[in-house]
Amino acid sequence: MSAIKKFQVTFDCAEPERLARFWCEVLGYVMPPPPEGFTTWDDFNRTLPPEKRGSWSACSDPSGAGPRLYFQRVPEGKVVKNRVHLDVRAGTGLVGDERLAALEAECARLVALGATHVRTLYADEENESCIPMLDIEGNEFCID
Repeated sequence: MSAIKKFQVTFDCAEPERLARFWCEVLGYVMPPPPEGFTTWDDFNRTLPPEKRGSWSACSDPSGAGPRLYFQRVPEGKVVKNRVHLDVRAGTGLVGDERLAALEAECARLVALGATHVRTLYADEENESCIPMLDIEGNEFCID
């Protein structure tokens, strides 16, 4: 039995392409090119039945190091807290005021993209600072 080498993170959402573009901006990811034979994703979507148009989107790390993110349209809205969330690692290797400044700068950038700042959790004797946030569809994530 071989070990799994790659995985993707899947988001249920209302607007797959919009959410994919948001996460591209957050993480420096890129949207995939349209399928072979199509100039644009709009051209491809026009070939699908109306109920399938825009039903999914994806983005990936251009370096290939990070997981692919997949976004699928679902009929129901978000109701409860995520059981899994992404941590955007903006403060890796930093501590104290330097870490907090890096987290706050990233928070400001993401708020400008449409994210919501939930609160700032300040360092204590056990944990470093982190900033819980919501993406443009209300999914929780943290800047840490």
